[in-house]
Amino acid sequence: MPPDAHLPTPPASPPEPVSFWQALLFWWKLGFISFGGPAGQIAIMHTELVERRRWISEKRFLHALNYCMVLPGPEAQQLATYIGWLMHRTWGGVVAGALFVLPSLAILIGLSWVYIAFGQVAWVAGLFYGIKPAVTAIVVHAAHRIGSRALKHNALWLVAVASFVAIFALNVPFPVIVLAAALVGYAGGRWAPQWFRAGGGHGAADKSFGAALLDDHTPTPPHAQFRWSRLACVCAVGLALWALPMAGLALAYGWQHTLTQMGWFFTKAALLTFGGAYAVLPYVYQGAVESFAWLNPTQMMDGLALGETTPGPLIMVVAFVGFVGGYTKAVFGPDSLFLAGAMAACVVTWFTFLPSFVFILAGGPVVESTHKQLKFTAPLTAITAAVVGVIVNLTLFFGYHVLWPQGFAGRFDAVSALIAVAAGVALFRYKRNVMHVIAACALLGLASSMVAR
Repeated sequence: MPPDAHLPTPPASPPEPVSFWQALLFWWKLGFISFGGPAGQIAIMHTELVERRRWISEKRFLHALNYCMVLPGPEAQQLATYIGWLMHRTWGGVVAGALFVLPSLAILIGLSWVYIAFGQVAWVAGLFYGIKPAVTAIVVHAAHRIGSRALKHNALWLVAVASFVAIFALNVPFPVIVLAAALVGYAGGRWAPQWFRAGGGHGAADKSFGAALLDDHTPTPPHAQFRWSRLACVCAVGLALWALPMAGLALAYGWQHTLTQMGWFFTKAALLTFGGAYAVLPYVYQGAVESFAWLNPTQMMDGLALGETTPGPLIMVVAFVGFVGGYTKAVFGPDSLFLAGAMAACVVTWFTFLPSFVFILAGGPVVESTHKQLKFTAPLTAITAAVVGVIVNLTLFFGYHVLWPQGFAGRFDAVSALIAVAAGVALFRYKRNVMHVIAACALLGLASSMVAR
C-alpha cells in the first residue's frame, strides 16, 4: 500500500466564493494572532489560507511569497497585502495589510505608555532585568538562523565578515553597507554566479490541498493584469500619500522638528529592511539612539522585547521608538505627553509601512504576469550575507550593555549572563518559542531582583 493511501483525497471542487467582508473578518483575526515573527506568521497564513480555507493554491502562495521575500520590508505583512489585493482588488490589499499592523500598533502604544510611566516601579524593572539578556540570546539566535540559510559559499562569508568590520570597527552607515554589498553581488553575479546563488528562499510547491479559489491555473483576475496606466496611478498616489503628510509636518512644525525628522528617517529605514527587522535594527539604533537621542540603548532593548511579545511584524518596534521619542521630547508640551507619544508612534508607523503597500500594489501585476519561479538575484543574496555581519554587531552591542551595564570599568553582571545562557539553551537546544523564553526570563529577572533587595 502506498504511504499516502490512508490520507483523505483532496477536494476536487473549490470552496464557495469569499466576500470582501468575510475576508475582512479573517484579516482582523490574523492581526491579533500573528505571533512568532515572519516565519510563524507565514506558517499561520499557509495553514489558514492554503490548507483550511483553500483561498489560494500552494504554488500561487509561494509565488507571491518569493516576491515579498525580495522586497525591503516585512514579508509577512506584504504577503497578506498581496493575497488581499489578489482576491478583492486594491481595497482588499489595503485592508489586509492595514489590519496586520493596526492591532499591534494599538497594543504597543498601550505597552509603551505603561513602560515609560511605570518602568521605574520595582517589579516592572525586575521583569525587564530578565528580559534584556533574553533579547540578547534571541538576536544571537536570529544571526545563526539567517546565517545558516544565507552563507552557502566562502564568498558570502567574506561579505558577512566585511560588513561586520565596516559597521563595528569603521562605523560605516548601514545604507552604505547595503549599497556596497549590492554592488559586490552584482559583479559576482556576472563573473562568478555560482558563488552568489541564493542560499534560502522558497522552492516550488509539491503538495496539493484540493482545488482553491485562486488555483494554479485560475486566470489572473482583470484587476491584477499589468497596465502602464495603473502602475503610474499607483506610484502617483503612493508618492502623494508620502509627500502630503511630510510636507504638512514640515510646514506645521519645521524640518528640524522631532515628528518631521521621524517621518524622514523612517522613510529611509523602510527602504533598507532587506533581511527583516533584525537587519534594520542597527540602522534604527544609529539614528534613533546615537544621532537623534530619541531613546537610550536600554530603552531600545526593552522596545525590542515588547516587539517580540506582541502580534504583528517585529519591525513594529519602531512604534515603540516613536512613542518614547515623542514622549521624552514632549513634542506637544509637558501637558500632552501621552498624545505626543501616540502621535509619534502613528507617524513612524505610517512612513515605515507605506512603501510596502506601494511595492505590492505596483509590483503585483508584474508578478502575476509570469508564474515562473522567482529567485533571489545575486545583489540581494550579497545583501542578505551582509545583513548577517550587521546582526552579529548588534549582538555585541546588546551583550555589552547587558553584561557590563556600567561599562567595562564596572562590574560584570553574572546573573544576566546566566539568564542569557539559559535563554540560548532554550532557543538552540530545545527550540522553544520566543514568547515562552521571554516570559520565563522575565520571571527569572523578577525573582533575582526580589532576592537582591
